[in-house]
Amino acid sequence: MIKKIQRFFEQKIQSINDGQTAASSERALQLATAALLIEVSRADFHIDAKEKQAIAAAIQAFFSLSTAETEEIVNLAEGEIDNVTCLFEFIRLVNKNFDYSQKLKIIEMMWAVSFADMDKDKYEEHLIGKVSELLYVSRSDFIRMRYSLESKVL
Repeated sequence: MIKKIQRFFEQKIQSINDGQTAASSERALQLATAALLIEVSRADFHIDAKEKQAIAAAIQAFFSLSTAETEEIVNLAEGEIDNVTCLFEFIRLVNKNFDYSQKLKIIEMMWAVSFADMDKDKYEEHLIGKVSELLYVSRSDFIRMRYSLESKVL
């Protein structure tokens, strides 16, 4: 199990640190972002079809991907997220490569996934809060984004 996780990070994530191409770096960031969104959908132990649609729409729009590319990233992230025990590598990758506004967008997308099923779940909120802290997003921005999206959706 440990070797499988290490292999995943070596293949998908560590390539950024080793000076791989811009395309592989971008792909790793797409995967990391998708993994964070997928974790939000799983936090309440019920994955709704609307949450899956929200994940795909968010990834497609944020990275300007085609439908096929989006499906590939989401499927890869879903398959691999089962093999990790924590989100640290994904968060580290985002912290290293995204500026504050891009991190805010990730938190916004996480809230959009959370509210996609029209249910405000405490486990999803907790996960988004923890990721927000680890991405060094201010508490006030975290709350502002929550209420902004909540007022539009619920």
